[in-house]
Amino acid sequence: MADLHDAVEPTATAAPTSARSQIRGSSLLLVGRAVAMAVNFLVQVLTVRYLTKTDYGAFAYALAIVDLGQMVATFGMDRTITRFLSIDDEHGRYDRLFGTLVFSLGIILSLGLAVVLLVIGLQALAPSGLVGDENGAILLMILILLAPIQAFDAVLTGVLSVFASPRSIFLRRFVVAPGLKLAVIVLLILGQAGVTFLAWGYVVAGLIGLVVYGFLLGRLFRVRGLWARFRWRTLDIPVRELVLFTIPLLTTDLVYIVLNTSDAILLGWFRGAEDVAAFRVVIPAAGLNQLVFSSFTLLFVPAAARLFARNDRAGVRDLYWQTAMWMAVFSFPLFALTFSLAGDVTRTLYGDRYAGSALFLAMLSFAYYVNTALGFNGLTLRVYGALRSIVLINVAAAVLNLALNLVLIPLYGPLGAAIGTTTSLIVHNVLKQIGLNRVTGISLFDSLYLRVYVVITAGAVSLLLVQAALSPLRGSASILGVDLVFVVELAMAAIVSLVVLSLTRAQLRIGQTFPEILRFPLAQRFFGERPPDDD
Repeated sequence: MADLHDAVEPTATAAPTSARSQIRGSSLLLVGRAVAMAVNFLVQVLTVRYLTKTDYGAFAYALAIVDLGQMVATFGMDRTITRFLSIDDEHGRYDRLFGTLVFSLGIILSLGLAVVLLVIGLQALAPSGLVGDENGAILLMILILLAPIQAFDAVLTGVLSVFASPRSIFLRRFVVAPGLKLAVIVLLILGQAGVTFLAWGYVVAGLIGLVVYGFLLGRLFRVRGLWARFRWRTLDIPVRELVLFTIPLLTTDLVYIVLNTSDAILLGWFRGAEDVAAFRVVIPAAGLNQLVFSSFTLLFVPAAARLFARNDRAGVRDLYWQTAMWMAVFSFPLFALTFSLAGDVTRTLYGDRYAGSALFLAMLSFAYYVNTALGFNGLTLRVYGALRSIVLINVAAAVLNLALNLVLIPLYGPLGAAIGTTTSLIVHNVLKQIGLNRVTGISLFDSLYLRVYVVITAGAVSLLLVQAALSPLRGSASILGVDLVFVVELAMAAIVSLVVLSLTRAQLRIGQTFPEILRFPLAQRFFGERPPDDD
C-alpha cells in the first residue's frame, strides 16, 4: 500500500504545479512575443508599402524556398532535442545529454552547408534562376544563407527552453531578433535602398542573433555547472534512438513545407509574383492568431516531457487542458480582429491595392485559431512517442493540401491557395485531436472546459452579426480619416473579448496561477478568489 501511495501522490500534486509553472513562464514569453510580433508586423507592413508588388512577391517567394531549405537543414532536431534533453536532465544522464547536443548541431551544420551548395549549383545551371527571373534569383542566392542560420536558431531556442529561465528566451527572441529586423527596414527606407539590401540585412541580423545565443548558452552552462560534466571521451550519442525518433517527425516538416510554402511556390509557378504577393501579404496578420500558441510552445514540451518521465499522466492531462484554455481565451481578441474585421484591417494595413486579400485573411485566421484553441495535440503525441500516429496524420494532411493546391491554384489563383490551406489546416488539427484521444486517453473535449468553447463560439457569432448589421453604414462617417464603423467594430470586439474572459475566468484559474494579483481588491472581486495568507 505504501508503494501505491507513493506512486499516486505525485500525480495529485504535480499536475496543477506543473501547469501553473508552465503558464506563468509562458505568460512572460507571451508579453515578449506580443511585443516582438508587433515589431515584426510593423516591419512587414513597412516592407509591403515600400517595395513594389513585384519586388515583394519575389522576396516572399525566395523566403518560401528558404523555409524549405531550413526544414531540410534542421532535420527535425528542433523538436527532438527538447524531449530528449529534458528527460536526460531529469535522470541526470549528462554524457547522453551532451551527446545528443553534439549530434544535433553536427547534423545541422552538415545539412545546412549541403542546402546552400545545392541551391547555388542549381542557380548556376538555370539561366533565369530557380524563381524564374533575374531579380528573384539574386534574392534567393543571398537569402538561402538564412537556411542554416535559422536551423541553428531553432535548435538553440529548444536548448534554451530546457535549461534557461523564460527571461533569457525573452531577451534573445523577443528583444534582439525583432529589434535587428526593425533596424534593417529603417535603414532600407532612410537609405532608399533596394530589395537586395533588405535580403543582406536579414542575413546579417540572423548571424548577430546566433552570436547572442552563443553568449547566453555559454553563460547558462557555466552557471549551472554543466561544462564541468562535459567529457569528450565519455560522450554517449544515442544515434539510433535519435534517428528512429526524428525520421518519423520529419513528416511534420513535410506538413509545414506543404502548408506554408507550396502555396507560394505553386502560385509563382502558375500565376506570377503579384498573385504570390496577394496571398502571402496576409499571412503575418493571420498568424497573429498563433501569437499565444507560439509563446506557450517553448516551455510546454520540456514540462510535459518531465511529467511523462515521472509517469504522471494526470499531470500531462491537466497541463494540456489548462494550456489550451489559456491559449483559446487570450487569442480570441486577435481572432475577432482578423476574422470578423478582416476587410477593414486589410485595407488599413496594406492599402486598397490589397483589398481583395481580405477574404484570404478571414479564411486563414479561422484555420489558425482552430489550431490554437485545440491546444498542443501534436506536441503531446510527440512527448508520448506516438510516432506512427504522427506519421499517418502528417502524411494525410500533406497529401490533402498538395492535391487541393494543385487543383485549385491553377483555377482560382490566391483564392484556391486559401481554400486549400484552410481546409488542410482544419483537417490536420481534427486528426491530431482524434489521435491524441486514442493514444493518451485525453478527451476530445474535456467536460470541465466545454463551457469555454461555447462562450468563445457565442462571442464570435455575435461579432459577425454586429458586422453584418453595421455593413450598410460603412463609409458614411469617419474620425480622423478612419471609418467610424471600423472604430465601432473595434470597440465591440474589445467588449466581447472582455465578456469572454469574464465568463471563463473560473476555468482559467487565473488567481491560482498568479496569486500576487489577488492582493488588489479589484482583482479579488473579478476573479472571485481570496488572496493567499502571508507567512
